[in-house]
Formats: sequence, C-alpha cells, structure tokens
Amino acid sequence: MKALKSLETTRTFLRHLSVEDAESFYQLNLDPEVLQFTGDKAFVSIEEARVFLANYHPYEKYNVGRLAVINKANQEFIGWSGLKYSPDTDEYDIGFRFLKAYWHQGFATETAQKCIEYGFEVLGISKIVGRAMAANTASVKVLEKLGMTFKGYFDFDGQEGVLFEIRK
Repeated sequence: MKALKSLETTRTFLRHLSVEDAESFYQLNLDPEVLQFTGDKAFVSIEEARVFLANYHPYEKYNVGRLAVINKANQEFIGWSGLKYSPDTDEYDIGFRFLKAYWHQGFATETAQKCIEYGFEVLGISKIVGRAMAANTASVKVLEKLGMTFKGYFDFDGQEGVLFEIRK
C-alpha cells in the first residue's frame, strides 16, 4: 500500500510533517498551556524541533503518523492531528495538538474524524484508541464527539488518564 501523503477536510489540509515545519512545531510546543496535559517537554530550540522532524518517519513504515494541519483560510500551520501506530501494543491511537488561537473551534474534531475515517476505510483498521489526561476536559470532549467509548482509567505520567476506543 502506498504511504499516506495528505488528507483534506472542509477547513484544512493535512500533510506529512517535514523539517520545514520546525519553527511552527517549536512554537506549538513552546506554549506551556498546549503542553499542560501531554506529558511532553518543550523543544529547547528550533534546531531540536528540526532534528525531531528529520527523524520522524512513521508514514512509510505504518502508513500513518501525526500530520501537519494547514488552515485553508490562511495557509498557516495550526497544529497536528493523526493516527500513531504503537507496535509494542499493536494499537492505533488518535491524537491532536493545536495552537491556542485555534482551540474551541472544532479543528481537533474535524481533523481527527478524517484521520479515523482514513484508518477504517483505507487501512482497514478495526479499532482506534484515544488517550487523554482526565483533567483535560477539552480533549475528552473531542474523543466523545468522535463517537469513542470510554474504556477505563490508566496512569498517564503520574496523572489519571482516560482510555477511549472506537471500532469500525
């Protein structure tokens, strides 16, 4: 199967992340509110973000990966969304992260829904999971809007996490 190159929603284009996204990716992860519920740390520099992106190659290996989200209205990078395959658990996970200026506008739901459709319809995936810190009520609401079902709690970097899933 040919690796995923891009997807499109009503308001966005989703494409592979690339080293050209390093500055935007760095800015996204620089905001402590954006990272508050992720367990991730900010990149120390644009160069560190560039190195991360230069070594990010899940698309060819698994036909999925986090995708840069480009706003059709202004052609700007506004965040990322997409599926991630974890070979250790044999699971596909939906994730999303957006610049704060684009929160509460439906971009996470819109783009994640498109990625789930791609997983089910093109890749033939039968189950996709979503994880969030329980305190991250905005992300929990997105998982619910996607039609995902609550499956239980887990330890998310020392915080209470919630696990959701959706089946084809």
